[in-house]
Amino acid sequence: MQEEFAEKRATILQALEYAVPEADRAAAEDLVDLYHEDRLALTLLGEFYTCLPEAKEEWVREIRMLNRHRGVFLLVAVTSLQKYLYLVSSEGIEFHGSMAEGYLASELLDFFGYESTAAFSAICAAADDIPVYEPLQLDEDICPACHAGSGESHELGCPVEVCPWCGGQFIACNCRFEQLGLDGITTEDEVLRLEMLLEQRGRIPYSIEQRPRYLDEGSVIILE
Repeated sequence: MQEEFAEKRATILQALEYAVPEADRAAAEDLVDLYHEDRLALTLLGEFYTCLPEAKEEWVREIRMLNRHRGVFLLVAVTSLQKYLYLVSSEGIEFHGSMAEGYLASELLDFFGYESTAAFSAICAAADDIPVYEPLQLDEDICPACHAGSGESHELGCPVEVCPWCGGQFIACNCRFEQLGLDGITTEDEVLRLEMLLEQRGRIPYSIEQRPRYLDEGSVIILE
C-alpha cells in the first residue's frame, strides 16, 4: 500500500511542475502532503493535474466533501477560479463538471439522497458551508479499507468486515465456504449466492469498534 501511495504522490508532484505557477507550488505540495496516505484524495489530485478541467495554470487549494454514500464520495476540488465536482471511490474517479453549474445526473441525485436538481443546486450555491474533506486515516466514521460509513455495509471482500456467522474476519474465516458448501469461490454466480446468504443472515455494518489499528488490506474474493 505504501508503494502505491508513493507512486501516486510522485506522479502528482511531477505534474505540479507543469500545472502550478512557481509561486504557488509550495502550497500545492502541502496539500499533497496532507493527503499523503489518502487514496481518494490522491486519486482526485492525480486526475486534476493530469487532466486539467480548464486553465493550465490552476491548482487545488483544498478538497471539500459534498456527500458520501456506501463508499462513494462526491468531492469538490477548490481552485482560485472554480470548484470542480468529482465522483471518487475505490473503483475509480469521474469528473462531473463545475460546481457553479449545480448539475448532477438524476441517478446520482437519487443515490446521494437529493430530492431534486433544485435542492442540489441550492447546496452548490452555499459552497462555502461544505466541510473540508478530512484524510480518511483520521476519520473513524469511515472504514479505512472500503470506505463504507458507520452503519453502512462493507464492500464485499473488505478485510474489515465481520463475519455474521462466527464473528471473525470474514475474508479469513471458512464460513463463506461452509455456507456455500464449496472448497473455493470460482464463479460470479457463487459470489452472488454468497451475497444473498449474507443478506439473509444479516450483514454486520461498519462501526468504529471494527477499525483496526494497523490495516492490512488482506485479500478480496478472487475468482480462481
